[in-house]
Amino acid sequence: MLVDINGDPLSLDDLNEPQSENNSRVAALMQAFAEHPTQGLNPAKLARLLREAEQGNLAAMADLAKDIEDKDGHVACEIGKRRRAIVGLDWHVRPPRNADAAEKRDAEMLAEIIEDATWFYDLLFDFTDAILKGFSANELQWDYIEKQQIVTGYEFRDQNLFKTHPDNRNELRLNDGSHLGEAPRAFGWAMHTHKSKSGYIHRTGLVSVLSWPFLFKNYSVRDLAEFLEIYGLPVRLGKYPSGATHKEKMTLLRAVMSIGHNAGGIIPKGMEIDFQSAANGQSDPFEAMIRWCELTQSKAILGGTLTSQADGKTSTNALGNVHENAFSSITASDIHQLEQTINRDILYPMYALNGKSYSGNRRLPRFEFDTSTTEAMRDLAYPLRSLVQLGMKVPQSYVHDRLGIPRAKENEDVLELPSEPLPSGSVGNAALKSQALAVLRTEHKDGASQEQLNAAIDEITSGNVQPEYTQLLQPLIDSLNQSEELAAIQLAEQYPMMDQDALTDMLTRLFFVSELWGSIDA
Repeated sequence: MLVDINGDPLSLDDLNEPQSENNSRVAALMQAFAEHPTQGLNPAKLARLLREAEQGNLAAMADLAKDIEDKDGHVACEIGKRRRAIVGLDWHVRPPRNADAAEKRDAEMLAEIIEDATWFYDLLFDFTDAILKGFSANELQWDYIEKQQIVTGYEFRDQNLFKTHPDNRNELRLNDGSHLGEAPRAFGWAMHTHKSKSGYIHRTGLVSVLSWPFLFKNYSVRDLAEFLEIYGLPVRLGKYPSGATHKEKMTLLRAVMSIGHNAGGIIPKGMEIDFQSAANGQSDPFEAMIRWCELTQSKAILGGTLTSQADGKTSTNALGNVHENAFSSITASDIHQLEQTINRDILYPMYALNGKSYSGNRRLPRFEFDTSTTEAMRDLAYPLRSLVQLGMKVPQSYVHDRLGIPRAKENEDVLELPSEPLPSGSVGNAALKSQALAVLRTEHKDGASQEQLNAAIDEITSGNVQPEYTQLLQPLIDSLNQSEELAAIQLAEQYPMMDQDALTDMLTRLFFVSELWGSIDA
């Protein structure tokens, strides 16, 4: 009997028709328009919405989250940054540990299906809707193609179609009007629950955190608009002569009320309109409240404020890097949660239905995002040679995985060393000699003569370094013995007037000298 990853039985007939459309009550909910709970929102109403969500009614909270995202441009911007930080990443489908040939072929088969899927990146983006709303429900579309049951698409389903089980507030059920609701079919849904916070589903999303600053900011924006309406325009006073009729007074009043907006008008002869100075008032308290609310929202979404707002006082480069690191940690958490959902709801169903090596849910292929960066590759590449020279047994598979370099397939062209290697113990290359000479001239222009530098280079290229030249060259290498950071600090102290780009270039050339010296010393 075929079962899903939780052991629940599955019938292939269930894949032929969408569950949400087969249930008349749920289908009716799909035709309903969303409510807009932010209309007339106040602390009492918001507290009531939170209580209803706790009792299993997720529709009101879902509609509240939509309103916040639609009405609050700051929240939409910050949530968008967090959602789009994931979509552009590369990914891999890896076989289980110590995989046999059949398991490797199945992993390649699943990778090819997802690579060819035009819907996959849209699904990733829709999964991230759960960051704000707690969960994202996506109904899968299946088809039988070339003797394989594969996912060919999906439909995003609104969160207000769901409720929680009355006895298990972590279990989502389709709201079909019954007390328990209808359980989502196995293999029919890609249901991503995102834990921005711990707790039951109704509070794992950020909406419960962001709703309060949204409410307070609405009050401040409304008050600021009223302030500008009252204090932003000069007071207009109309003066009518003694004995003016009621009609003449009303004519003057209409002119006074409209002239500030129309910048023109007419009044009867003998009447006057005086413009007084605008009333005094300060908008700073309202703007301060709005700023506090937006900073709070940024902290809740991105873990900091300097990746989105700078006040000119605290926006230093160091603090910016700290906030960027906090955002990177949040993105890493988002990535791992998405991987679990993709493995459970996308990879496992297709593996169970099509995998030749499938034998239950113990040894499974796994989907992984590639989060390696150029800096991470560099940090691994530099010490790797030294570690190997020290005798460390480093598996090739580890290096391929960490550097993100795919393994060459059979009959595929690969990079190779030059057919005529350099003589042992010698650096007989004019380009290397020229670069080394440039480095030595730059780093020791005050401590060595031209003749000494030329002689030292000759010693390097010959592979026979004399002690006196060792004393000349060794200080170049000592600054790199402990760490790259220490070398950078020492260079900055030695050349305090040099800018960042020049110091970086010098540090790069010092790496070259270190590599050159290492090859000679070997």
